[in-house]
Amino acid sequence: MTDMILDVQVLPEPIFSKIRTNKVKIHEENGSIILTPFSEEEPRFDHLVGMFSDGKMSIDKFLSQKQLDKELEN
Repeated sequence: MTDMILDVQVLPEPIFSKIRTNKVKIHEENGSIILTPFSEEEPRFDHLVGMFSDGKMSIDKFLSQKQLDKELEN
């Protein structure tokens, strides 16, 4: 079976109420049907500034600050 994208409203209400997106991807694997919430939006990673970041400094600002620090040391 090929994967297909369906509107969640075609699903029965008990299943439909558990999915928080407008569409769902249906995939069959080894006799099991897998429903995966599907979003047409591209994933965004701009909020991932750094592992320990508090979000106040962008990576560009951090790198320029490190460059200035390096120049001041010399």
